[in-house]
Amino acid sequence: MSTILKTSNLSIGYKSKKETVTIAENLNLNLSAGKLISLIGANGIGKSTLLRTITGIQEPLSGNVFLNEKSINTYNPLDLAQNLSLVLTEKLPPSNLSVFELVALGRQPYTNWIGTLTQTDIEKVQEALQLTQIEHLAQKKHFEISDGQLQKVLIARALAQDTPLIILDEPTTHLDLLHKVSLFKLLKKLTQETQKCILFSTHDIDLAIQLSDEMIIMTPEVIVQDEPCHLISNGSFANLFKDEHIAFDAEKGKFIIT
Repeated sequence: MSTILKTSNLSIGYKSKKETVTIAENLNLNLSAGKLISLIGANGIGKSTLLRTITGIQEPLSGNVFLNEKSINTYNPLDLAQNLSLVLTEKLPPSNLSVFELVALGRQPYTNWIGTLTQTDIEKVQEALQLTQIEHLAQKKHFEISDGQLQKVLIARALAQDTPLIILDEPTTHLDLLHKVSLFKLLKKLTQETQKCILFSTHDIDLAIQLSDEMIIMTPEVIVQDEPCHLISNGSFANLFKDEHIAFDAEKGKFIIT
């Protein structure tokens, strides 16, 4: 599998005039084509900081992030938008956009300065609607659909952007179990059908274990990346939560309350 994004001795955190706060250091991660990769860790561990750093939003403390073998800080905004798409959990600003128009915003890195859609752009939007199975919502206003449907619309927008890497920050937040499972299975299907790499952070660890090709586990001591079966066998989940009432059952492959 070809590598789309990799980090080299990456250290992440925050700098202020008074101090430097290091969240994690010497990270060597590898995101490959056709892989669904989940990022997990306790609240406040730094998952969003890691995502902001590898997408170029936040400066690393040290080390490098390479996107398609180029340092991410050498990309101009337009080139970066053609190689990396980001789906955040923030609420959409008020607008009257239809689902089709919202998904079409993913074509902005390719349209001319007045944003006119070419036939190719329209085909990419329609393909994204088909892949996410929301063609029937195309003419609805985005505020007329459910949270689960809106999450699929935002993923369709990222697909229309046509980048080799899609990164999602907590895509299953506020969804019920049925819609969480549906969204996870959709992400899995998309990596297989499009050969894009999808990286997403999540608190739904049991589902992530079942459906991810690889997982990145963040703990205060170490960050590891591997296939779920290897992470289970080497005990990587055991130190995820510092609580005597939560334990990982390696045989069942899930967390249990003790």
